[in-house]
Formats: sequence, structure tokens, C-alpha cells
Amino acid sequence: MIRVLSGVVLAAAALAAILFLPPIGLRILVAIVAAAAAFEYLALVGIDDSRRPAYMFVVGITAWLLSSNSRLEVVALTGLFVAGFYAVFMNRGSGQQAILGAFAILYISMPLGLLAALHIARGWRATVLLIATVVVSDSLQFYSGRLFGRHALAPAISPKKTIEGAIGGAIAGTLFMVLAGPLVFPDFPPLMLAVLGFVMVVLGILGDLFESRLKREANVKDSSSLIPGHGGVLDRIDALLFVTPAFVVAVGVVR
Repeated sequence: MIRVLSGVVLAAAALAAILFLPPIGLRILVAIVAAAAAFEYLALVGIDDSRRPAYMFVVGITAWLLSSNSRLEVVALTGLFVAGFYAVFMNRGSGQQAILGAFAILYISMPLGLLAALHIARGWRATVLLIATVVVSDSLQFYSGRLFGRHALAPAISPKKTIEGAIGGAIAGTLFMVLAGPLVFPDFPPLMLAVLGFVMVVLGILGDLFESRLKREANVKDSSSLIPGHGGVLDRIDALLFVTPAFVVAVGVVR
């Protein structure tokens, strides 16, 4: 019951933010979410508490900067500059920690910054289409896996994920994009929407498995206990982080 209630509250809050927040409010929210996700990621990769606040600030401010301009060269140069600054001046640990910390720019800041840029450039319908496709795919992966799952997809990383669940999610996500996509992008041919939906599903699965690998390495079940019954922020957006860059490129937000 707690999981259901917190899920409903979370979904309602996300939808309200998408529908009613002005661009400046959305950019602030994205920066906060990026900082919270970075805190969890940094804990998973072993960066200690004393260093995390500064890293969280860099990740949040980078997401803010990237959300204001979606030109490809600006996105790339901002990410590279901040990642380099981050690795050279803000990390006093090992070289491995510097690389892991800087990776947060690519893993968290860039996708979330581009998510806000998508909303600002294409409106709430495109944002809802992106998120809804991920949610539909995730949901059908779960239920297809429970009903038909027999063969593990990646047993060493996430034993509960099955090939049958992935197939169910791929069918559902692709079909949803083909049916709902024309409402947002009427000029896109069905074949393009089908390919986009399928690619989004595959990337979402990879994003989920990537975070599962981080949690397995850290020997934890969830990235945090912030959201009752759902784990942490990173647990909720793991698929979205991999899907968003491809989606914004496909719909022409990144130029």
C-alpha cells in the first residue's frame, strides 16, 4: 500500500510540474533532481560524504546550464568543460574517483538538462510522451516477466529481469509510440516512430541494468530510501537517463 500511495503522489507531482511549472521553475526542479541523483550515485561509487556536497552542486548547476541551450556544440562543450574542471580541481581522491565523479556529468546532468530543454522547446506533450513510453515499457516488462518469464536476461546483474519481460516491454513501448506519437509529432512516419519506440525501450533496459550493476557493486538493494516503497531518485530515473538524449536528438531538439 505504501508503494502504491507514494507512486501515485510521485506521478501526480511529476505531472503537475510538467503541466504547470514555468521554464525557470522547471530548470530549478531539474537541477535539484540532478543534485539528489548525484548524491545517490556518488554514494554507490564510493565517494565519501565530505566531498559529495560540492559534487552535487556541480552536477546540479551543469544540468541548469544545459537546460538553457540545446545546441549540440553547447551541450558537448559545457559537459566537457565542467567534467574537466570537476576532475582536476574538485577531487582530492584517487584518479579512479576523479573519473567516476566526472562521469556524473555525462550520466546525470546531461540527460536531465536535455529533459528540461525538451520541455521548453517542444512543450509538455513531448515530455509526457517520452516519460509515458518509458513507464509503459517498464510496466509491461514487469508484468510480462512475472507472467511469462523463464529465461534470465542478465542474471549476474539483475536476476529478476527476463528475456520474456524485455520482449513484452519492447512490444508495448514500440506500440505505444506508434499510437501516441502522431498526437505529438504528426509529421513523423509510423516506421520512424516504431524505430524510435524500440530504441527507447532498449536504452531504457540498458539504463536499468547499468544502475543495477552500480547497486550490485555497492551491495545495496536501492540507491537510497528517499521514496517509500520505491527506493531513491536514481531508482526512478535510471531508464530515463539513458533514453532522454536519444529522444531529444530524434525529435530535433538538439541541433
